[in-house]
Amino acid sequence: MRGILRFADAEGRVRVGLGDDDEDLVRPFPDVRGMADLLSRPLAEIRELVASASGEQPVGRQADVAVLPPVDGGTEVWAGGVTYERSRRARGEESDSADLYDRVYDAARPELFFKSVAWRVVTDGEPIGIRADSELDVPEPELALYANAHGEIVGYGVCDDVSSRSIEGENALYLPQAKVYAGGCALGAFVRPVWEVEDLDAGRVRMSVLRGGDPAFSGEVALAGLRRRPEDLVSRLFDCYPFPDGAVLATGTGIVPGMDFTLQEGDVVDIEITGIGALRNTVVRGQRALDWLVDSRAEPARRRPGTPLPE
Repeated sequence: MRGILRFADAEGRVRVGLGDDDEDLVRPFPDVRGMADLLSRPLAEIRELVASASGEQPVGRQADVAVLPPVDGGTEVWAGGVTYERSRRARGEESDSADLYDRVYDAARPELFFKSVAWRVVTDGEPIGIRADSELDVPEPELALYANAHGEIVGYGVCDDVSSRSIEGENALYLPQAKVYAGGCALGAFVRPVWEVEDLDAGRVRMSVLRGGDPAFSGEVALAGLRRRPEDLVSRLFDCYPFPDGAVLATGTGIVPGMDFTLQEGDVVDIEITGIGALRNTVVRGQRALDWLVDSRAEPARRRPGTPLPE
C-alpha cells in the first residue's frame, strides 16, 4: 500500500512525497512546497504528481524520515457528526436533548463543525489529549476525506476525533469545547489516493484501546454504514466556505463505547481502516502535556513525540 506523505528529510527539510510500504521507500514530489500547496491543485494534476513520483530518486526508507501530520499551512480540519446509527444512539445516551440528534440524523443538511487548524493536529506515534476538566472522554475513529481547493476528493485517511462526552452531554452548545482543544485531533500519516481505492464501502473501521497492555475496549463498523455519501458531505462543506489550501473532513464515527467507558492517561488507541491506513496514539491528560505543539509551529521537523508508545 502506498500513500501521500508529509515528512522531514535527513537535513530537516519538510517535504511532501509518496511513501510505499512494499518498497519501504519515500520519493519526494518535485516543486511541491507542502500539503497546502498540493491541495491547492486540481485532482488531475495531483494524479500526475503521484504517477511521476515513481521516477524520482528516493530520499530514503520510511524509517529514515521524520513523519509529520499530513496537513500544513491554511488547511483546516472539519468533521461531521451523527452520520452512523450508533452515533445517533450514543448522543441520545449522553444528552438530555436526544431529539436534536435524531433530527439532524434524518435532515438533508448534515452536522458539520470545525475541528482543528493544521499546526494543532498530531499524527501516528504522537500523543492525543483528553481535557483536564472532562470526566468522560472517548476516541472517535473516522474516515477522513482530503479535498482540494476545488472541492474534489483527492484522498482518504484515518482520523481520531477525540471528544469529551461529558461536556457535550451537559449542553449541545458546548460542542466546540468538547471537540476543539490541544490533542483532540489525530490524522494518520498516509493519505491514500482516491483513485487507488476501488470499493470504499467494502472497508471496515476497527478500533481497540489498550490499558496497561490489556484490551479495555474494541469495536468495528462497516464503512457502508455511513449514512451520507462522502461527496455530499464535501459539497455541503464547500457550499459557503472558500478553502484555498484544501480541507480535511472527518466523516463521523460508528464506534462509540458505552457510558461506563472513558479514556485514561496512558491508554493506547489503535485504529485501522481497511485499505486506507492505521493510526496509533497514547493518551495524555491536560494542555501542558501538549505544549510542545506550540514550539513545533516554526520548526515542524523537531516535533517531539511525547509519551513513547509501549512495545
